[in-house]
Amino acid sequence: MPGDRLDARHRSAALEALASTAKTGQPLDILVIGGGITGAGIAVDAASRGLKVGIIEADDWASGTSSRSSNLVHGGLRYLQMLDFKLVWEALGERELLLHTIAPHLVRPQPFIFPLQHRFWQRIFIGAGIALYDLMATVRRGKRSVPMHRHLSRRGLLRRFPSLRKSAFIGAIEYWDATIDDAAMVTALVRTAAGHGAVAATRVRATGVTRNLDGRVDGVIAEDTVSGDSFVVAARNVIVATGVWTEETESAADGDKALEVLASKGVHISVPRSCIDGDTAIIHQTETSVLFLIPAASTWIIGTTDTPWDQPRDRPLANDTDIEYLLDQVNELLDRPIRREDVLSFWAGLRPLLQPTNEDGDAPSKVSREHTVASVTPGVSAIAGGKLTTYRVMAEDAVDFALGDRARTLPSVTDRVVIAGSDGLESPQEMISDLCEKHGWDDHIADRLLRRFGSRIAEIGDLCAEDPSLSEPLTHAPDHIRAEIVHAVVFEGALSIGDVIRRRTRMSREVIDLGAPTADEVADLVAPYLDWGPEMMRWQVARYRRAVAAEMAASRAQTDVEAVRKARDILDGGRNGADRLDGRVDDDGKEANDR
Repeated sequence: MPGDRLDARHRSAALEALASTAKTGQPLDILVIGGGITGAGIAVDAASRGLKVGIIEADDWASGTSSRSSNLVHGGLRYLQMLDFKLVWEALGERELLLHTIAPHLVRPQPFIFPLQHRFWQRIFIGAGIALYDLMATVRRGKRSVPMHRHLSRRGLLRRFPSLRKSAFIGAIEYWDATIDDAAMVTALVRTAAGHGAVAATRVRATGVTRNLDGRVDGVIAEDTVSGDSFVVAARNVIVATGVWTEETESAADGDKALEVLASKGVHISVPRSCIDGDTAIIHQTETSVLFLIPAASTWIIGTTDTPWDQPRDRPLANDTDIEYLLDQVNELLDRPIRREDVLSFWAGLRPLLQPTNEDGDAPSKVSREHTVASVTPGVSAIAGGKLTTYRVMAEDAVDFALGDRARTLPSVTDRVVIAGSDGLESPQEMISDLCEKHGWDDHIADRLLRRFGSRIAEIGDLCAEDPSLSEPLTHAPDHIRAEIVHAVVFEGALSIGDVIRRRTRMSREVIDLGAPTADEVADLVAPYLDWGPEMMRWQVARYRRAVAAEMAASRAQTDVEAVRKARDILDGGRNGADRLDGRVDDDGKEANDR
């Protein structure tokens, strides 16, 4: 798929192409604002229909909610309890497409265990719900794609998950869903959109709109937040896909608040795999949320919370109450408690839930995850709600809405569009074997590289061939090789240390202090490709470490208000104005403009 390489030169060319739309009077068919899973999906949908498409993101790809999820692709078993059969049916269909057609290298089947505490009624009630879940998945696809659920005795449960507290459960039900690297999925979607001709650029913020004589929006005023330059992007249709920032973007478009979004905070923590003895995921219902224990490459991901967030939406923070809640809940399940010092990392994300219509409102966990598309002002539409699993359906609906009657002659084809990395999956197996033999990589590294890059493992191989030292592991993250860091910049558009550590490699979840020990080595590797001199390298490292210090301080606060204050105190201690916090701070601790 030519043209899907994202790097600094691609960004420069993209900025020129976006600005030229107004200068030449050749507008885009669709301009997408927002580079999360929904925006990236919209760009793929529109570009694969043959439309002229642009997508801009104020920060980095997936820098908001789309890199802070539970990393699940699922039908939504708990939505059956809410009798939301339509959403479950839709999500199960999308799960199958992702597993088998769209992104099989990133989406992997995952067994889940639902531990049972009551001998009779839980097996009947929960068992019936899971049986219906399996039946819906079977009917939806017409055949089984993952194993059917099965009941486990207490002995069978403990064989699968020895770390569970023996006296707490009488058995379990095992069923299957899937896992994904959410940020990697977004990056792959953006590369796919670019491969279909879309113009994609990060660090570009929409600040306003232009209108024609009829009052219809015909362009967006955009600011390059790196250079500070402003320019106009001409577009026949603008689609807002900014999640929890939807209302802010609607205001920038001088339109109505067509969609109002409720922000619900979800916090996760990670601990080393050695803390828990088990080979499957766990799902457990708590009083206020659903608890997940999900095995990752070298860690367990534990989450999540579900609480309202009324602080600035650009920087959700995990506080001490959130972390202790998760530890308390997971320790009710385990025979050996996880201690606070076992926690490697923590992160908070905001779910963009559509504001409930009843006057009293609903608790975040009660609000539907369905999505809605609405007109903001002539020429601008917005989409909000939904969930990661159903991003493709959301994208199709958003493009259909923007095109109107024209959608009949240009239908969506994304149910058969394979994303970057999942195209040509036959060759990587042989290729990774050759690379392992040549560079001495073990099975763990090989499997992780295949799961992350799929057929794009060839790009890693080419980098190692050009510079054999890139095949070596990182000093403070030996599960990762140096080529991954360079690849993040050369092929995936990373522009900062935070982009690399937090979203391209996820080392912030695997290495103590949110990956801060790796910052120096990352800076050394990316500096030649980003034209950083020694002074800039030191500054970039200091910025990232200051951002980490701010999050660590926030994690010791008892409330969200205190957490935000503690983070600001540290970030406001930067040496110059560029490091100060004004409502929001990016992943490296620098001041950033509001979306």
